[in-house]
Amino acid sequence: MPDETIISAQTQYSEQSLIRLEKLDKLIKEGNNPYELVKYDQTHESTPIIEGYDDLEGKTVKIAGRMMSRRVMGKASFAHILDARGQIQVYVKRDDVGEESYRRFKDYDIGDVIGIEGFVFKTKTGEVSVHAKSLELLTKCLHPLPEKFHGLKDTDTRYRQRYLDLIVNPEVRQTFIKRSRIINAIREFLDARGYLEVDTPVLGTLEIGAAARPFVTHHNALDIDMYMRIETELHLKRLIVGGLDRVYEVGRIFRNEGMDTRHNPEFTSVELYQAYTDYHGMMDLIEALFKQVAQKVCGTTQITYQGTPIDLGGEWKRMSMTQAVKEYSGIDYYSWQSDEQAREELKKNGYELESDVATKGECLNALFEQAVEENLIQPTFIYDYPIEVSPLAKRKPDEPELTQRFEFFIVASEFGNAFSELNDPIDQRQRFEKQVAQKRAQGANAQVDEDFVCALEYGLPPTGGLGFGVDRMVMLLTDSASIRDVLLFPTMKPLDN
Repeated sequence: MPDETIISAQTQYSEQSLIRLEKLDKLIKEGNNPYELVKYDQTHESTPIIEGYDDLEGKTVKIAGRMMSRRVMGKASFAHILDARGQIQVYVKRDDVGEESYRRFKDYDIGDVIGIEGFVFKTKTGEVSVHAKSLELLTKCLHPLPEKFHGLKDTDTRYRQRYLDLIVNPEVRQTFIKRSRIINAIREFLDARGYLEVDTPVLGTLEIGAAARPFVTHHNALDIDMYMRIETELHLKRLIVGGLDRVYEVGRIFRNEGMDTRHNPEFTSVELYQAYTDYHGMMDLIEALFKQVAQKVCGTTQITYQGTPIDLGGEWKRMSMTQAVKEYSGIDYYSWQSDEQAREELKKNGYELESDVATKGECLNALFEQAVEENLIQPTFIYDYPIEVSPLAKRKPDEPELTQRFEFFIVASEFGNAFSELNDPIDQRQRFEKQVAQKRAQGANAQVDEDFVCALEYGLPPTGGLGFGVDRMVMLLTDSASIRDVLLFPTMKPLDN
């Protein structure tokens, strides 16, 4: 048994893990503690060596990574080393590395992190490899990796132990590499159009009247409750008032709500605001952004999501909510003469309403959600939302019961939300007060953001605003079925102790 001082009381070790601990104990007693090493001068990585073979043949390289396989054949062995860029084969011969080093190599375990110095060559089968001249153990892996041929399939384990998922599932690595490239491409697109990236507070002192439920924490020094942000909108629009005419934030958002394949309590959004444009300008912008990002990251605008072909490169369809409802349900919003008539027609046609006093606008929105959304597979803009569900959008001058707002949908899912921003401080205050009253009736401690209203009173120029979920965009462009597949560390319920 290994020395008890190197066994953590918090860990349940399997028989295989105990054997690895014995090996570690032996190494330490021999003066070869791998955890004492502080650096390794790696010169090359796997994939660049393979791709640059013509220039690197016969040259000395130093690589480092995790040993994923090993095949011992007497006085010579082959192994595969996994690093950040992929895998490469290593050839280890006793006569080249020395008898003692070769003995230790044969005692390494799958999962150990090792460093190899050697020259680049091709085997008889044509595989680009590194012929080792020296090698050393850099870190001992104390647990066996999931079985090579079965891999790590259990989703709960994959999400809880993402480090294992990344080690044994190469496609998972590619998803998160692509996620990073998507975010970089978004920034490049906006930066090139004169947008300024900014940071706004994650903690606020107010629970605003918006529908989303916040997480609450407490600031000890000030002895006040604080609220984690549910949006970045109000601070970004303050910056437009201040004269920063184009701003955006790639921000983490927190909402104390349910979880499913498209929702996680914390997620990443992009919100952007541009002075002197409107929601039509935002439509043009987001359509161009999605096309450019898809082309750059995926190499095409013709993608497939969960078996469904999606054309991001064509002209995106644009429909008003009233048009979409009439097309898919046959019900004409403009035929309603009263709220009561609207409610009766929905009930007559088998649609559900959350309230017995729903207005025409609320009935229109309910119809859209129940009759239209599931049909919006190809990219589609739905615009002109009812005032009741759009507290921050500017009214349509000719139809004040509707607003200059749109959402865009792909594969029957909403991907983003945009407005011609409300800049009338009197109208804004009235809408905030109505929201706050509704939330307080539900027991919330909601308040009007007086400073934001004050900012509007100083003058918000005509402004277009847009917010969209990065996680859903990554899901689309990586063909991932669940938001947990594109979050490195999704929220998980703790395991029972």
